[in-house]
Formats: sequence, structure tokens, C-alpha cells
Amino acid sequence: MNECYQVLWSKTAEQDLFAIIAFIHDTNPQAAVKAFTKIKDKAGDLLLLPERGRVVPELLAQGVAHYRELIIPPWRIIYRFSADTVYVLAVIDSRRNVEDVLLARLIRTHHENPLP
Repeated sequence: MNECYQVLWSKTAEQDLFAIIAFIHDTNPQAAVKAFTKIKDKAGDLLLLPERGRVVPELLAQGVAHYRELIIPPWRIIYRFSADTVYVLAVIDSRRNVEDVLLARLIRTHHENPLP
């Protein structure tokens, strides 16, 4: 019997998904529903098979090997897993550079929550 994992979406990943769907919905509501279903279903597959995604190549090149991704053209679902939980961390456009996206998010977080 396969072990079953819990899949949790971070606030950032939820915001990413909402932005993607809202953007698509502006021009094609049916395509937005289809994209939402496709992304959520693919992430749902992680319940049983969190190892199925590949290690994020750009992060691996920097020595970071515990983040994985599923590709759903043109998007990438970035996640990590431990124990019995999969954490969906981001959904980004695969045409964008992952390092640029992460750097922008770190800078934004720093400006929103500066250290004393």
C-alpha cells in the first residue's frame, strides 16, 4: 500500500495560481478553468508520488537539492516534501528565470518585513 502525503499550498503559491488564472480569465474564462484544473490535478498527484518531480536544475546548480518541480507547460510547480507532507511553494511561468523570480521575492519580502 502506498504512503499518502498531505499537500499544503503556501500563501505565495496560492497567490501565484490566482494571478495566473485571473490573467487567463481576462481573455478566455474557459481556458482559465481548464488551466486551474490542470495545475490543481497535477499538484494533487503529489499525494502519492512526491518523488516524481525533478530537482529544480537552477537550484541544484547552486547546491540546493531539496526543491523539486512538476512541469505543466508553460508553468512550473515548485515544491518540497518531508515526512508525510508536500509543500507547494510556487507556481511560476517556465519562460521566466527561476533565480530572478526567487531574488525578486526575497527582495520584496525584505522590504515588507525588514529586520530591526
